[in-house]
Amino acid sequence: MLAAVLWGTTGTTQELAPDAASPLTIGALRLLVAAFVLVAIAAATGQFRRVHNLRRPATLLAALGVAAYQPFFFLAVDRTGVVMGTIVAIGSAPVFGGLLAWAFDRVPPSRLWTTATALAVVGVALLIAAGNELGTNRDGIAFAVIAGAAYATYVIAARQLSREGDVIGSTAMVFALAATLLLPLLATEDLGWVGTAGGSAAVLHLGVLATAAAYLLFATGLQTTQSTTATTLTLGEPVTAALLGVLVVGERPPLLGWTGFVLVLIALVAVATEGRSNRFFPSRTAAE
Repeated sequence: MLAAVLWGTTGTTQELAPDAASPLTIGALRLLVAAFVLVAIAAATGQFRRVHNLRRPATLLAALGVAAYQPFFFLAVDRTGVVMGTIVAIGSAPVFGGLLAWAFDRVPPSRLWTTATALAVVGVALLIAAGNELGTNRDGIAFAVIAGAAYATYVIAARQLSREGDVIGSTAMVFALAATLLLPLLATEDLGWVGTAGGSAAVLHLGVLATAAAYLLFATGLQTTQSTTATTLTLGEPVTAALLGVLVVGERPPLLGWTGFVLVLIALVAVATEGRSNRFFPSRTAAE
């Protein structure tokens, strides 16, 4: 949940960044800074000693998920706004997460998860409808859904890696690979804005707090949390994003949008309740 709150600040940070900062550049720089931080921490704590034992397909899949999420998410926020882009991206992730977990982990979704996810889907649909009222760019909505699928892919793969221990080392390896995949995006972009006070602050916040720290918290949580539960719990991100979008950026979604937001919030509370119950939330040993 704390990771979700930190992630919820990314859209607003992009809005407050210098105008010259493009969504693609911000996404690539975010990963690059985070990779440096995570690799430094992993090296300092000796967490790379078992990295060669990590499942290579899961590592590559996690890196692809992280790399794909960045440009699509920031493009979605740029074209739909902080509130709409974040809620559609993260609100769609549990749907993909449940299906992928069922396919790869052989874990059928619980009834409560299914109900909560259905509420989230309805909520996202209402948000899309609200976006249509505002004349929101439909490409932005599509980008947000793709970002949701990419994020769910990362969660499933990261869950596999977390079972092997060395959370810091595995997370550092995933982000170093993901940052490498996005390096070509920086080759043709103007990076002069990074040298400004606002640009540096935005990149450091996104890379250190909203990425390195957040993903370490999330990867640690995945050690004792089912991937379906973890994916839906991160609906705390759009809650944070919506509050910041309204209070800081000044966005004003219509009533239909707020109705969708409330449904997504109910879904979050329902899954959080499931997570506290031993009936639905077995211990790590029992789950494995």
